[in-house]
Amino acid sequence: MSERYSASGLMNPFFPDEITFGEKGVTFKISKLFRSTDNFVFYSDISGVEVESGMFFSTIRVIPRMRPEIIINNFTKGDAKKVKELILERVQS
Repeated sequence: MSERYSASGLMNPFFPDEITFGEKGVTFKISKLFRSTDNFVFYSDISGVEVESGMFFSTIRVIPRMRPEIIINNFTKGDAKKVKELILERVQS
């Protein structure tokens, strides 16, 4: 069973970024106008998660080992906090 979180539709109503939790890892889908990028990272390969909150929305930074960081934008503060908690919970297991 996988959980999915989507970025707010206010900033990018047609192509919101998505985070999907799977059994072995997490998938980050970063969408642009004519393309999207899917990044799958095993939980064991994640070394940290940071949340930067603005007035309305938050940015999530996932820091994998041996790869560049993954940045996903425009999540609600509550969703960003929940995503961080879920990732760190599964990384420590």
